Amino acid sequence: MAEQISYSGTAGFDYDGFDNWKLSDYPEGYVCPNPGTSVNCYIGGWRSMRPIWDSEACTNCMLCWVYCPDSSIEVKDGEMTGIDLFHCKGCGVCVNECKFDALTLISEAEAQAQEKEGE
Repeated sequence: MAEQISYSGTAGFDYDGFDNWKLSDYPEGYVCPNPGTSVNCYIGGWRSMRPIWDSEACTNCMLCWVYCPDSSIEVKDGEMTGIDLFHCKGCGVCVNECKFDALTLISEAEAQAQEKEGE
């Protein structure tokens, strides 16, 4: 069983000494004690594909919410309200899990072109 490490700091990453950081400095099974380390990270910049949500086809089964590895499915009062594109990396897990064709993937370039046309 991995050693439990206590932590009482705030969310975020301590970059002091980062140049000297080694994985071997941490016990096997180490858990990052800094919750929320990606809250301010623009992960959406990695995306090459973008999920598109069809609200009319959506049944709010929440399978997309359960399986999204980035918690990018926005929900209010038990209903999907959209996709957090700041954190969505376009992996397509939500699209794969949707059984009602309410989510589809298009290329990020195509999505940006459509947004530009709509301006």
